[in-house]
Amino acid sequence: MKFNEQQKTPLFAALKKYVEDKTISFHVPGHRGGRGIPEFCDFVGENIMSIDVTSGILDLDTICNPLGVIHEAEDLAARAFGADHAHFLVNGTTSGIQAMILSVAGPGDEIIVPRNAHRSVVGGLILSGVHPVYIKPVINDYMGIAMGITADSVRRALVEHPNAKAVFVINPTYYGVASDLKKIVEIAHSYGKPVIVDEAHGAHLGFHPDLPMSAMQAGADMSAASMHKLAGSMTQSSILLIKSDLIDDRKVKAAMNLTQTTSPSYPLMASLDVARRQMAINGRQMLDVTIERCERARQLLNDINGIYVMGHDVEGNEGCFAYDPTKLAINLRELGLSGFETEKLLKYKYHIQMELSDLYNVLAVGAIGDSEESISALIAAIRDIALKYSRKNVIKISAELPENQEMVVSPRFAFYSEKRVVPLEEAEGEISTEMLMAYPPGIPILCPGERITREVIEYAKALNSEGCHLQGTEDPDAKSIKVLADIESVKYYERIKQVV
Repeated sequence: MKFNEQQKTPLFAALKKYVEDKTISFHVPGHRGGRGIPEFCDFVGENIMSIDVTSGILDLDTICNPLGVIHEAEDLAARAFGADHAHFLVNGTTSGIQAMILSVAGPGDEIIVPRNAHRSVVGGLILSGVHPVYIKPVINDYMGIAMGITADSVRRALVEHPNAKAVFVINPTYYGVASDLKKIVEIAHSYGKPVIVDEAHGAHLGFHPDLPMSAMQAGADMSAASMHKLAGSMTQSSILLIKSDLIDDRKVKAAMNLTQTTSPSYPLMASLDVARRQMAINGRQMLDVTIERCERARQLLNDINGIYVMGHDVEGNEGCFAYDPTKLAINLRELGLSGFETEKLLKYKYHIQMELSDLYNVLAVGAIGDSEESISALIAAIRDIALKYSRKNVIKISAELPENQEMVVSPRFAFYSEKRVVPLEEAEGEISTEMLMAYPPGIPILCPGERITREVIEYAKALNSEGCHLQGTEDPDAKSIKVLADIESVKYYERIKQVV
């Protein structure tokens, strides 16, 4: 990466010139630089509205087949991240994950996937017709969360499924846990299989030596990274990176054009352009400060009686090769409080909004935009909660994470099959045609095509009782769920599977 060339922001510069030239607009969008929606424009500002233009304008390029300033901005991003190719995403990392799946496998093919993969992966499986071979991640019983996958589990899956088209890895998990990605890549490549990576929470990894290895550094073939989460760009803007002898970039671009809008947001793409420059030029220094603040916060929080915050202490344990110290997963089980209760206390009493909560934890995501004041406010609030609200020695939460479910039919078959609605409480033994998850983090408890077990039902009830709002079902309250209409659907699936 050449730092001098990284100073440029070709797309952002072109947009500023478009505004400075006082171009008269007769193109969409119809708000005409904000004049058509003055109340909104007054609040967000004229500048952001003035660069909200449309794709295909002369000198501003097009995202579907970029040849001008978007292409130049993407090329700079590729070099900054150590990739051969980079593609801007304005439908979030979700569209990148789905494009990765579509570009490596097709209907009836298999890919190896961690069971704690994001809901966007299930969407990619439905769109592509690919069959998942699920690998169970290691579970941290105390935290009550899924950690990473092991290199040995990947090797076993490849031996048992030699026709699998790719290996899918999360780097890192929502909670900051990184698997031994470099080893996994070596194993997969020894079998001639590409490695595709969900790097939604890892866009910052390649810019600091104290962070886990990025996908590109580890030799992975593709990764989709949420620049908006931790690298400074606007929400919904992400990037797809490719560096591979096993994957054709043209095929990836074709898949992207199936899932991504033809009317991209130029403010989102401009923020990617500027965030890339910032990370390339100043990322190391900014992350120095972020990591130092998070490590200090971790130490002070761990000094509070009844609080545990995971950190580098979990590295080397099964399922955790490396840990991202910018994540503050605050465990409250010793206080007798659930994460859901604590999230509400923090929001409504202390005006602090956490990233997510689960049965045992609340998660704070440290980022380059944090300040000493905001970090200190979080520490003070947790300290106050520990003093005022704890119910020590109360064993309130006993639900265990459900084990891997039996996949009876493919996600795609389940999604398109005839269905009937049953109460979730009475659905044991049925085959789900919907996802069931807590969002965030968006990791399905149940995927389409899986048999519903009593463990899943009880876990969902435990989440509900603690105030977690479950998602994924058409029923907004997740009290009922759609299942395969009858056993004949399964018999039909078995017949067509044999033909294929």
